[in-house]
Amino acid sequence: MAKKKNYWLMKSEPDAYSIDDLERDGTEPWDGIRNYQARNFLRDKMQIGDRALFYHSNTTPPGVVGVMECVSGPEPDELAFDSKSKYYDEKSDPEDPTWIQRQMKFVQKLPRKVSLTELKEDPELEEMLVVQRGQRLSIQPVEKVHFDHILKMAKRAADS
Repeated sequence: MAKKKNYWLMKSEPDAYSIDDLERDGTEPWDGIRNYQARNFLRDKMQIGDRALFYHSNTTPPGVVGVMECVSGPEPDELAFDSKSKYYDEKSDPEDPTWIQRQMKFVQKLPRKVSLTELKEDPELEEMLVVQRGQRLSIQPVEKVHFDHILKMAKRAADS
């Protein structure tokens, strides 16, 4: 029996790595995660074939701009072993790495950004983690119904 596909929201600052960068590159390691809960989602819950909403954070306005897909199992985050990287962690052991990454593949750009304000104002999305006060995790699980609703929001507004 096939495993149930999971859905995610994954944040990136567009000046660090944007949906346009992922479209250009095709596939990219999702690295530099230094929060244990986000790391645990990457390591333990995400699986090949899962889809993620690409969310531009720390920009005006923040919001969902595209979709990507997980195309690898968990891998050691090599930045943890690079002393020149801002993500270096001298305690991380290559034999038993503290930090991991996954390869993410570009799927699509949305017809338009669905802003955080729009997400917060939509009663159908009130249970999403990203709209909860104080919720700052860079990787969050998303219910399929919410994932699909956001894709419809992006298309509906672009068509009108």
